[in-house]
Amino acid sequence: MSTGAIIAIVVVALIVLALLAFMLPRMRAKAEVQKRERELQTRRERAAEEQRAEATARERQASEAEQRARIAAKEADAERAQAELHNERAGLHERGMADHELIDESERDRFAGTSALNGRHDRDDDGVDDRREAVTGRHDQDRDGVDDRRETAAPIDDDYQRGRRDEAIDERDRSDTAAESASERGRGDAPPRY
Repeated sequence: MSTGAIIAIVVVALIVLALLAFMLPRMRAKAEVQKRERELQTRRERAAEEQRAEATARERQASEAEQRARIAAKEADAERAQAELHNERAGLHERGMADHELIDESERDRFAGTSALNGRHDRDDDGVDDRREAVTGRHDQDRDGVDDRRETAAPIDDDYQRGRRDEAIDERDRSDTAAESASERGRGDAPPRY
């Protein structure tokens, strides 16, 4: 081997070492950046999964809260209906239309002759059954079963309107009769309600 070849090999080796010395830090830095990018991507995916899980849990909680709110609204409606029922019963008692609920079978003789047992339902002596007044109010001077404020000022000429009026009166009479029979059936052997 000649000296020129050795010098050429040494120069090439020095150039390769210089290139390696120059390129190696850049390659390490690039590898470090790629490693950090992979770690960052892993953290992003983990954070996204956690947020999605939290969103799903919150959505479920919101649905449950809405369902509880609907149930509470239904319960409130039921309570309002019960309150209305009790107000209606109180009105019946105030007008003396539910006295039969207050008197037990064993007390019938004691309350004989009172309005509770004589079947009289005109406590204000205006000639109109108080049960009818509860439906039409005190504004039925002509006693046709229709509130005078709702009647037309003009006389009823055609058969259609007269039929509608008669049908409304019949319907009211049927509902009054049905209500009375239902209250009598409901009374049965049950203890008096206060």
